[in-house]
Amino acid sequence: MKNLTFIGVLLLALAFLLYYMLPQFSFVKLFEPINLMGILAGIGIGLIIGGIVGYVSKGTALREEQKRKELIQLRKEKEDLERQAAELARQQTIQNTSNENPQNF
Repeated sequence: MKNLTFIGVLLLALAFLLYYMLPQFSFVKLFEPINLMGILAGIGIGLIIGGIVGYVSKGTALREEQKRKELIQLRKEKEDLERQAAELARQQTIQNTSNENPQNF
């Protein structure tokens, strides 16, 4: 968003520079209704485009964050399943060794 603001200010400065380079330049003409309408239209279009870009980038960031959370959750579930599998394997080996070596009483 900061980059968009910087680009907007840069383009506004470029527009003013181009207006300043006109042969009939005057500060009084800058505030005539036709020029003010152009300035306000440019600002309005910039705000609309900036809003759309901001909305899209925020949606993308939220989706990426959701994917990261899901990935972390899946990793935790995988670790839990691996621990359970290791526990089951350990219990089975204990049962197998106790069945092979019965104690005589």
